[in-house]
Amino acid sequence: MATLAALTLADARFPGGGHVHSGGVEEAVARGLVHDVDGLAALLDGRLRTAGLVAASFAAAAALAAPDLAAPTRTAFAELDAELDARTPSPAQRTASRAQGRATLRAARLAWPSPALDALCAVDPRPHHALLAGAVVGADGGTPADAAQCVAYLAVSGPASAAIRLLGLDPFAVNAVVVGLAAVLRGVVGEAVRAASGPPSALPAPGAPVLDLMAQAHVVHHRERVRLFAS
Repeated sequence: MATLAALTLADARFPGGGHVHSGGVEEAVARGLVHDVDGLAALLDGRLRTAGLVAASFAAAAALAAPDLAAPTRTAFAELDAELDARTPSPAQRTASRAQGRATLRAARLAWPSPALDALCAVDPRPHHALLAGAVVGADGGTPADAAQCVAYLAVSGPASAAIRLLGLDPFAVNAVVVGLAAVLRGVVGEAVRAASGPPSALPAPGAPVLDLMAQAHVVHHRERVRLFAS
């Protein structure tokens, strides 16, 4: 059974700032790459298998490190932070990840104060969102699988919600698309948990060049005209 922390973090009502990030959907819509439910389904499937897998793996590893309150904890988080940076080649993606992590941190400190959060923030006061979520879930007694599932779900649920706002898609159909990714999500969580037990350098690193390029383009277009989402 998932911990309350994992369930709460995955809840769209949690005040973590996720509602201002589209996960690449806004740029895809602007370019005409996504205009219907089928197009959204393809984008979410690809996002879950790439960026979602990376985030889930690092969340699982952070959850594994969080209960260890000995001195090595900070070192473990520092290694995870560096490795996740290396797997996020787009500066815009790194900025978005840390912005959401910082936004989530404000609520997390009040709800789940712990030495694990202190250790993570000692590495960087703007932690990557996946690491923060994993640390919170782990400190709350959750498993690496709980953390991986929470973050993998957020990798598609947030963009799915953004598509409804951007395109006026049928929310029931979009919800069905997310549910239809259950088998892929289970596979991502399983791979993330298996990888989390190894060294940070061996965590998955699938690339998503199109998402990276769209993230960079979104920054430019966001300066030129008003956009609904920050990323």
